[in-house]
Amino acid sequence: MDTARKRIRVVMLPWLAHGHISPFLELSKKLAKRNFHIYLCSTPVNLSSIKPKLSGKYSRSIQLVELHLPSLPELPPQYHTTKGLPPHLNATLKRAFDMAGPHFSNILKTLSPDLLIYDFLQPWAPAIAASQNIPAINFLSTGAAMTSFVLHAMKKPGDEFPFPEIHLDECMKTRFVDLPEDHSPSDDHNHISDKDRALKCFERSSGFVMMKTFEELEGKYINFLSHLMQKKIVPVGPLVQNPARGDHEKAKTLEWLDKRKQSSAVFVSFGTEYFLSKEEMEEIAYGLELSNVNFIWVVRFPEGEKVKLDEALPEGFLQRVGEKGMVVEGWAPQAKILMHPSIGGFVSHCGWSSVMESIDFGVPIVAIPMQLDQPVNAKVVEQAGVGVEVKRDRDGKLEREEVATVIREVVMGNIGESVRKKEREMRDNIRKKGEEKMDGVAQELVQLYGNGIKNV
Repeated sequence: MDTARKRIRVVMLPWLAHGHISPFLELSKKLAKRNFHIYLCSTPVNLSSIKPKLSGKYSRSIQLVELHLPSLPELPPQYHTTKGLPPHLNATLKRAFDMAGPHFSNILKTLSPDLLIYDFLQPWAPAIAASQNIPAINFLSTGAAMTSFVLHAMKKPGDEFPFPEIHLDECMKTRFVDLPEDHSPSDDHNHISDKDRALKCFERSSGFVMMKTFEELEGKYINFLSHLMQKKIVPVGPLVQNPARGDHEKAKTLEWLDKRKQSSAVFVSFGTEYFLSKEEMEEIAYGLELSNVNFIWVVRFPEGEKVKLDEALPEGFLQRVGEKGMVVEGWAPQAKILMHPSIGGFVSHCGWSSVMESIDFGVPIVAIPMQLDQPVNAKVVEQAGVGVEVKRDRDGKLEREEVATVIREVVMGNIGESVRKKEREMRDNIRKKGEEKMDGVAQELVQLYGNGIKNV
């Protein structure tokens, strides 16, 4: 059979977080253009937010498949996602996901796909696929430096990580320790830490592992990870979603930016799953005020908490910054804002998707990592010359003067100029090679399918 001509059918199974589903969806779109038929499998609550993004050209080549988790009294269906999930239910969601294994097994039997592409938390998925002779590939939406940092510590405990630039001081180590969160109930006889899950998922991948990264940014870490795990790593690029065009109403944030000079403003956002403490919010607010730079700041509070914006910010802050700043509660069109010519910097927590967007749109990063993989990602950003990290004090606290200094340097100073130049070179390079690289990824998958069962 000519595998290049046959439409290969792939089941995608991401973890139940938007930051994971989104890259799986972008990868699905790229593969759909290359004669793959995709079944994207997730819970109904997650699929309802994806449906609107799949109208038109992808409606036939990407099918949404519902994964039903068992109904646990403390986890109603609206909580079958990490979005808006109270933190104390994280472990319960993982347990329910694990318990969906038999249902997923039936989905594979029914669809009988050629390949499975799965995430980092479900080692049961490749095991189920192997029992049905379906090759399964691990796809990681995290960076290679972070992944190798964690897996190196697991495989070679006590050994120094061989890249001195990825050095975390004590306060950042404690923030990083929670990665990935190990909150599963330890009295459960099936207890397996998230790091062990990630390791098993990596090891069970057929032939190679795919990662949301690219050589220009992480070449040496990709090579090291491949050597460490004795597995080929196939980078799939930044997988940044194209912002939807033709919105009927132009966002107020974009109208505000239209009135600002080129590269004169910063966009400030710490992602959808981190909430600033009162102290952090104050230091960032005063830092923005002291920097005297235009800014759009997206502020979020945990779902269900009744917090008034002006009470959460320092007294008189909104009046003092006036037209210089715009504070938005909840959500803003991040990609469209980053693409706007008036944006000269992105004050970011360095979640991996935000790093990818920043580079893809050529916007320098002011790195303020908070938790999880972010401290390592911030070091990668600084090492690659595409951003500058805000240094904390000895106790790991943010200082407003330092926040202001780095913002000014990136937007107005020479550092900003060299960062912008470096980032645009990287962006142009990725864009030039992007389609060709994705052709290579598709070819790897076709080959794996062609090699068939013997590689499972």
